[in-house]
Amino acid sequence: MLMNMRDLLAVAHANHFAVPAFNMSNNMLLRGVIEASEEANSPVIFAIHPDELAFVRHAFIKTAIEEAQKMSVPVCIHLDHGSSIKQIMEAIQCGFTSVMIDASTQPLEQNIAISKQAVELAHAVNVSVEGELGTIGTTSPQAEAGTEDIIYVNPADVVTYVNATGVDTLAVAVGTAHGLYPKDRKPELRLDLLKEITARVDIPLVLHGGSGNPDDEIARAVKLGINKINISSDIKNAFYQTCREVLADQGLYEPLMIYPACIDAMKKVAHHKINLFNAQGKAALY
Repeated sequence: MLMNMRDLLAVAHANHFAVPAFNMSNNMLLRGVIEASEEANSPVIFAIHPDELAFVRHAFIKTAIEEAQKMSVPVCIHLDHGSSIKQIMEAIQCGFTSVMIDASTQPLEQNIAISKQAVELAHAVNVSVEGELGTIGTTSPQAEAGTEDIIYVNPADVVTYVNATGVDTLAVAVGTAHGLYPKDRKPELRLDLLKEITARVDIPLVLHGGSGNPDDEIARAVKLGINKINISSDIKNAFYQTCREVLADQGLYEPLMIYPACIDAMKKVAHHKINLFNAQGKAALY
């Protein structure tokens, strides 16, 4: 069941759970996410970054749309961290049902202006829009783009931005970073900021960089109003760590022999996240 993120997260917002947004850049990851979501009867978001879209090409989106339409659970296909109107338009033309406009490194006035333009274009064709305030950190060159230093969201700006742009959902920077955290770096969410934000606006909120954060912090963030959590590195790391182990048998070359174990490994992580986000069984609410 393919739908936009406004409708998908409205149910999550009303019922106090978070929908996992799994980043994917190949058919094996897509298959694992589909299987885990249907097994858990959980709504799901297929998240694809512009760099991933350039890698998998537009034909992959056609496959994702076809699979989503056949699924027994609600699905949204979402552009993650679109940074320009050109990228937003490309995603809409590809068939994405939701887009993110990330102008968070710009001054607030410019962020509002570009976000408002994205909303006007997307809403005209029933595509939902996610915006962002504050900046997400980054942990390695492999991770999605982020800033060297995390700029925490200003709760006062949230009200201004939401009212001025009409975005359907908002990513708020409260201390996460893209990628896997190194051993000497301890992630810590500013849950006090999250409380202040949810007291000011009634809109589904998004947590980016959800890989590697302590489970108890993530669970508390969901209870405080986070309705979408992005997961990329955790599922990819599980997939490719297992891939390395399987390929230790240097005689293997057949994908049918190599990838099933890798898919199973990433599915275990996906199931854990679905349970942590309180999303298991929630497809029944749609």
